Amino acid sequence: MAESDSPGPVADLLTRPRDGVPEPLTTRAELAAAVAALDQADGPVAVDAERASGYRYSQRAYLVQLRRAGAGTFLIDPIALPDLSELNDALADSEWILHAANQDLPCLAELGLRPSRLFDTELVGRLLGSERVALSTMLEQYLNISLEKGHSAADWSTRPLPHDWLVYAALDVELLIELREVLLAELDRTGKRDWAEQECQAILQQPPSPPRAEPWRRTSGIHGLRNRRQLAMVRSLWTARDRLAERRDVAPGRVLPDSAIVAAVKAGPRTERDLLGLEVFSGARQRRQSGYWFQALAEARELGEADLPTLAQQSTDPDAMPSQSRWRDRDPDAAARLAACREVVTEVAEREQVLAQNLLAGETVRRLAWRSVSPLTAAAVRSRLDELGARPWQIELLADRLVSALAATAPVAASPDSAGQPPTT
Repeated sequence: MAESDSPGPVADLLTRPRDGVPEPLTTRAELAAAVAALDQADGPVAVDAERASGYRYSQRAYLVQLRRAGAGTFLIDPIALPDLSELNDALADSEWILHAANQDLPCLAELGLRPSRLFDTELVGRLLGSERVALSTMLEQYLNISLEKGHSAADWSTRPLPHDWLVYAALDVELLIELREVLLAELDRTGKRDWAEQECQAILQQPPSPPRAEPWRRTSGIHGLRNRRQLAMVRSLWTARDRLAERRDVAPGRVLPDSAIVAAVKAGPRTERDLLGLEVFSGARQRRQSGYWFQALAEARELGEADLPTLAQQSTDPDAMPSQSRWRDRDPDAAARLAACREVVTEVAEREQVLAQNLLAGETVRRLAWRSVSPLTAAAVRSRLDELGARPWQIELLADRLVSALAATAPVAASPDSAGQPPTT
């Protein structure tokens, strides 16, 4: 959904928090004082967390930021204070404002922080039709304020944290409360407040994602391999890397990049010296671990045929769907249903000024189309959408239109009178 390209007024640049930059809390006494201050304040609370993705194996939080009117901003060091559950009592009835909540809620839960109500500014931006929903972009669009940015990809496990990083962290919650107020007014103007409430509640109720089956298959460059033995070698190297990365709490790509795994498998070194001859293993760190990596390759070479992985991942899901590119060959009727359903979603999304993927998730559209609904009634389609996780507002907007689309693509049953008759020419 295109947004206006016309330039607006130049946004004011905010380089420092209005109340100054607080030092991170590191003691139980400091945390208790913060809990008391937050408890005495009222209104929603802005929340954010900083991780060290790309540097650490875990997705834990390395800094937590909170801001509430009347209490101010608090930065909390969760390395020194790994249990923050006492904050829940002070914030029990308050609405938590997060930007891209599904990214931060898991690491906040590890610290004992669990909101009962949520307002996700990124999600609301999508419901209002914005394609660009980075926090800085939304602040410029709705508040005409731009932030001093630049440390989102930093290694937040660093200690002590540099002062300019703390400025960045405090600014991330500085304006969330004001942004929420403007977004609420826009939701009311467009009649979408109920949509936002349902979507935010769905985020809170979403269970943790199950572990990915055969995660080694996501190794970058693996699709160029067409040999089961080579796939076994990738799996063995990936597993060895993951063990080492977890033990060291280092991002796997920093232990051994995917490119090195694939290069080693393609080269097929027969000795440890051969492995060290590869450019991707020429660094000092890889030379020290060469025996470890070569052992992983050797173990894969010794596997029997029955223990080799299949060329394609085998699914245990009874509702598993083939790759979308194969739908037309595997099931032309399902491919026709999918095209018709997508057309409905696109048309309604444009009419309602909401991004199509937020009107109905692509996975939901595909699952609805893959298995025909029988009997093809409004009640049955509504029930299927509910089963697939669609929210009431989505079902209300789409169900009847989807029934018509599915009916239009249903195969025409042969007439009993024409049974056995040759086709007319």
